[in-house]
Amino acid sequence: MIMENHLITEIQRLKKEKNAIILAHYYVNDELQALADYVGDSFYLAKVAKGTDADVVVFCGVSFMGESAKMLNPEKTVLMPDLTADCPMAHMAQVERIKELREKYDDLAVVCYINSTAELKRYSDVCVTSSNAVKIVKALPNQNIFFIPDVNLGRFVAEQVPEKNVILNDGYCPIHKEIRPEGVRMQKEKYPDALVMAHPECEESVLKLADYIGSTADMIAFAKESECKEFIVCTEEGVNYRLKADNPEKKFYFGGEYLCRDMKLNTLEKVLHVLATGENEMTLPKEVCEQAVKPLERMLVLGK
Repeated sequence: MIMENHLITEIQRLKKEKNAIILAHYYVNDELQALADYVGDSFYLAKVAKGTDADVVVFCGVSFMGESAKMLNPEKTVLMPDLTADCPMAHMAQVERIKELREKYDDLAVVCYINSTAELKRYSDVCVTSSNAVKIVKALPNQNIFFIPDVNLGRFVAEQVPEKNVILNDGYCPIHKEIRPEGVRMQKEKYPDALVMAHPECEESVLKLADYIGSTADMIAFAKESECKEFIVCTEEGVNYRLKADNPEKKFYFGGEYLCRDMKLNTLEKVLHVLATGENEMTLPKEVCEQAVKPLERMLVLGK
């Protein structure tokens, strides 16, 4: 505890010295969420960075998040506590498949979940989050939609927008894939009064058991507003920090150890290191940055 307090004191000192802010995703360790200036999902945090006068942004998350922050804030220095922290799903689509479908469908819109690499974004028409995906797909004039990279969020969107031809990709989040319907049923038997909240990245068999389906931020808001006192949570367990902070009188159950080990690579020691040294800066080639930011900017317009 003494060591942790020393680290936090040093981080706070360097933040002031470097005119820096610390952003943390809901899935990182509790002590980083407690330390951060802003905690949220990836796109919210990228927008926050754009709206501040900070010169340096320390992004406690994974690589695609740092890329998005850099694209929206090219004039700022974006530092990643661990450059190896990555998201497997962010790579689970192929540019060749995008090109193939563009040849097949004249009016194809490539809709790219923000949880994807800058390279995939640059070949896309618009980005979406799990909160605004349905709204944006409905708003597009295109009849044919290629949704990348997550098959489960894509399927969820397709069910909500049946008037469009949503072509699914085969990517997935390994953490949400671990959440199985039999585990949820066991939790429901154990806690019969609990409501089930599930992230749309979960498989269809899990979503069918859910009382509420929404993004991480949406689930946090739902739990806070609900009169229910118990919840079974189907997403990465890092969200438990915010759920408990907002609802100390409520109980939250996770059916297993749903841990994103890449998110957990972010630590206090690494935050201090990058603030002190300026190492692990997120950089992108100018051409990639200019192309990949366009679908992000379009999302800002359509998602209003």
